[in-house]
Amino acid sequence: MRGKVFVTKTYLPRKETYHKYLDKIYLSNWVTNFGELYEELRRRLISFLKIEDITLVANGTLALMIAYRILGIKKAIVTPFTFVATVSSLLWSGINIVFADIDKGSFCIDVDSVEYLLKKEKGIDAVVAVNVFGNACDIDGLNYLRDKYGFKLIFDSSHCFNVYFSGKNILLYGDASTISFHATKVFHTIEGGGIVFSDPKLHDRARKLSNFGFETYYVISELGINAKMNEFEAAMGLALLDEIDNILEGRKRAWEYYYVNLKDYVKLQKRNEHCTNSYSHFPVLFSSEENLLKVLSILERENIFPRRYFYPSLHKLPYIKKEYIKIELKNAEYVSERILCLPLYPGIEKEVQDIIIEVIKEVEKNA
Repeated sequence: MRGKVFVTKTYLPRKETYHKYLDKIYLSNWVTNFGELYEELRRRLISFLKIEDITLVANGTLALMIAYRILGIKKAIVTPFTFVATVSSLLWSGINIVFADIDKGSFCIDVDSVEYLLKKEKGIDAVVAVNVFGNACDIDGLNYLRDKYGFKLIFDSSHCFNVYFSGKNILLYGDASTISFHATKVFHTIEGGGIVFSDPKLHDRARKLSNFGFETYYVISELGINAKMNEFEAAMGLALLDEIDNILEGRKRAWEYYYVNLKDYVKLQKRNEHCTNSYSHFPVLFSSEENLLKVLSILERENIFPRRYFYPSLHKLPYIKKEYIKIELKNAEYVSERILCLPLYPGIEKEVQDIIIEVIKEVEKNA
């Protein structure tokens, strides 16, 4: 009997692969504080992703918070259609925010909305743009606005492992770009994340801030936090890199099966033509929230559990102040009420995908 099928399934490497790296930890007795595996993973990611440097941290939320602090952000434009950490990391850091709307096709931040707010609001010194579901924002448009208005540009690229925009890794865009290595992601370190800065010299400070602000063993030169990635997490990352081709191929195969069978029945995310696909999610936009709820109900009876990413739109959360909302956020509300991410992971059974596809077709055809 088939068990429950969730929106994602954490990829675990072969035990012998993981144990190979664990043996190194037991030999060295070095379990955290920038150990040998941390450095090995950092070097291998630099090579694999074709980037100059990366600071590895304990999770993607801390990656964002360290980036904000290093860039000195005080007030930022951000989208409400994202995982809650994008916004909570700003507010937790004491940064004022104002919400821009999203583009209804790409699900990413709307550049016209950003420029309107830049003209209207005083003190904005950053834009935090999310490359939603691994789909590139209008990066060229945002770069144009950055040159025109002089703000810092930060990309939340949590879903963007091995994604390229115009021939370069997407992490190389903006003043800083962050990525999540959470267990639900294409590549993971159980928990974890990374930061890439356009100025490579900032990585020294990022590593210092992630280690309580220690300059040297006895010198604490500024306020820091504990955000280090430990050796057991690094070991998991190294083990996954050993199998990454199988992971990427499995996700691609499942994504393309959905695409071929659903593209004529439901609205799908409009992909940026200059952006490669991470195959991190397969979002479906229904014609109504009612249809979405019907599909959820039917699939849950089949022990299949898609997820409403991202619902509700974050501007509706109880701790969001009225002054954060300066414009109507119609597109964010529209998309958040109608979007569903389908189960997607290497090894998902075609039988499961077929059930999902047929339920969606039937509900949307009868809408």
